Amino acid sequence: MIPHHSRIDEPATWKKFSTKLCRDCHASCCSLPVEVSPTDLIRMELMDEFELQDNMKSIAKRLGKQGAVEHFSQKTKMFTLTRLANGDCLYLDRSSRQCTIYEKRPDTCRNHPKIGPRSGFCAYTPKKS
Repeated sequence: MIPHHSRIDEPATWKKFSTKLCRDCHASCCSLPVEVSPTDLIRMELMDEFELQDNMKSIAKRLGKQGAVEHFSQKTKMFTLTRLANGDCLYLDRSSRQCTIYEKRPDTCRNHPKIGPRSGFCAYTPKKS
């Protein structure tokens, strides 16, 4: 039996991606953890190019205090954006369910669902009417 909508935590339930799904989706993908690179952070205007020479751990500490980043991996040099208590990305508008930094969004978001937990599929959840 196939559920009428996907479960974010179960990629096996995700739907084959089609751009038309985005029209009435609750933006479920925006509840997935978002890993970002220093280049993404520059595009998002959270750091500048001169800081690329700095210690990324100290940048992570600064961005953590600002509430923008909740984790930094020293091994991969990737940051994880902060999610709200309900799991939503910090940059997801609560009422419109649209990205507030769409033009500056990180590569993880730009490339979803081509890249992610289940390539070519998305965690589609219909908006409640």
